[in-house]
Parts: sequence; structure tokens; C-alpha cells
Amino acid sequence: MKILYAGAMSRENSGYFRVAALERLGHEVISFDSADYSVGNLFLARVLFRLAAGPHATRLNRDLLRLAEKHRPDVLWADKQLLVTPRTLKKISAMGMTTVSYMIDNPFGPRKDAGWRMYLKCLPHYDLHVQQRDVSLGTYRKHGAKDVIKVLIGFEPTEHFPPPVPMTDKDCDREISFVGTSYDDRAAKLTKLIEMGLPVTISGPERRWRRSLSSQIMRTSYVPGDFYGKEYREAIWRSKINLSFLTKSNEDEYTQKTFEIAGCGEFMIVERSEGHTSRFKEGEEAVFFSTTEELVEKINRYLPDEEARRRIGLAGRERALRDGYDNDSQVKIILARLEQIMTAKRAGA
Repeated sequence: MKILYAGAMSRENSGYFRVAALERLGHEVISFDSADYSVGNLFLARVLFRLAAGPHATRLNRDLLRLAEKHRPDVLWADKQLLVTPRTLKKISAMGMTTVSYMIDNPFGPRKDAGWRMYLKCLPHYDLHVQQRDVSLGTYRKHGAKDVIKVLIGFEPTEHFPPPVPMTDKDCDREISFVGTSYDDRAAKLTKLIEMGLPVTISGPERRWRRSLSSQIMRTSYVPGDFYGKEYREAIWRSKINLSFLTKSNEDEYTQKTFEIAGCGEFMIVERSEGHTSRFKEGEEAVFFSTTEELVEKINRYLPDEEARRRIGLAGRERALRDGYDNDSQVKIILARLEQIMTAKRAGA
């Protein structure tokens, strides 16, 4: 296929790696970097984000249409796009293209994020929606989606892999580690662990963590850095225990971090959910917790047991590879559905 891919194209965004997966699978991709259409003024950016409108949105739609007219691709793949309008989608569909929206966030979730106004208007105009949670399948159809499928937000095999030389605990400078954002009650949970004397290290967007952690914990337990790419991978490698929490305010069944840790072949203690326990065997491929008390129990059990952690971490990677928790395998699922849609369109023409 020839695919026009609209998304944020820096390596800090997962869309970059979905493009890489498409190219590895033999497809031609024309990249459209939507990050070029950001608003510089912070206050104005917040206002326009809520409105999902403004001069930057007008330019984005105009330039996207020009690129579509120039290249005449088979597919428009909109990755987390909030500014594309129904008018643009109608014009692209009229050119004979199939349209797919890939959205990992939940416009109908309890978090009540801003910025969904235009996206919700576009729901009936995409040929396919890609989501990551069961609850979204029915909700999207209820709001007019023609077709919606669920995939995993998987790990990237060129980024998330085991260290070239096996590491031991002597190489680890992070005992109990969390790298990510302070959604939901994560700060409270991590604070409780730290107050109990457990050696927790936290990294991720500093401004968010400063709003939710005490100044004392920021001084003692926070290591600066958002950690992308090599830094992120090496932080996972250098952690005896990697923690992974669900984003319940997004109604998530699993977290992408879980599959990234598994891709790196490292040990993890993960918040228990059907999305996690159905994909990793408990105590053999990953370790799960439901309460802070259970989390503490699992930490105290596994922190001194290097052999068990190494065994479980490697088994988790084997499961992730065998069952296709990687980008390429998940992108194939989307492409297969697109092929079905395109075949049906040709048959009905």
C-alpha cells in the first residue's frame, strides 16, 4: 500500500515507530508531521487545543489535502489527530482513499480530557478506528463509527530489547524503578513505598511530578529526565524491579510500558488486570499486584532474588515475542482489516 501517515514524527512519539513498522512490512509511507502545526504561545495553545480550531488547524487540513492530492495514496492513517475536520475526510474519501484513525486515548473516559471537539465530529467519517480497550468498541459504534478494532500498543523491537551483554544486580543503580507520568494515584502509591523505606527511583516529566510529590521526595527519589529511546531502555535494564501502573482514568486494560519492559527482557511488577494477566503467566512471565500491601509483599519477595527476577524477565520477553506484542505484529492486524475494507469497497464499486 501507499500510506499517507499523519502524526507526530519525532522519535519521542510512538507514531514514529508505527511508520517504521509499516516500512519494514514493505509499504510506502508518506509522512506528514502534525507536530509542525503547534502553537507557540502557551496560553493561546491551551485555548485553541480546547477548541480544536484556529489558523494552525486550518493550515494542517489544507496541507494534508494538498499532500493527498499530490500522492494519491491508498490510505490516510491519522495517528492521534485532533484537528482533522470532517470536510477534509470527505474530500479524501472522495479521492478513493481509505481512512483510519489510530487513537490510544479515550475520548469517552472518566478523565474528561479537553480537545476532543473536532475528533468526535469525525467519528462517522473514518472507515476504521483503532483503539486499545474493549469498552471503546461499543462506545465508538454507538457514536457513529463505521468500524472499530482493538489492538495492543506494543513494544518497538528496534528500541526495546535485552542488553547486548547480560547484566547482573551489580550493574543496576535503580532498585525499584518507575519511569513515566504521574497519572491517577501513582504519586501516592510511590510515596507510600518510599515512606516505608523502600529504595524507589522515579523519573519522567518533571513538572508533573513536582505537582504531585513532596519536595523532600523530589530531592531524594526523583532522577531528572523524561527518558526516551536509549535512556529509557537503559533505565529499564538498570532496574532490579520495574513497576508498571494502569491509567484507570483512561479505562486502560493494560499499559504500553508493560510490553516495553517485556521487550527488554527485564523483570516487572505490574498492576493486575485482565489485560495483563491474559497476556503474561503470573509468577512465571510477570508478577502482578492489586493493592499497595500486595505490591510491598512482592517487592520484598523478589528484590533479594536475582535469579528469579532474571528468569521471569526473560520468560516475559519470550512470551511477548511468541504472541506478537510488538509493533509489527499489531500493525499487521490493522493492515489486514484495511485490506478487507478496501476489498469490500472495490466489490461495491
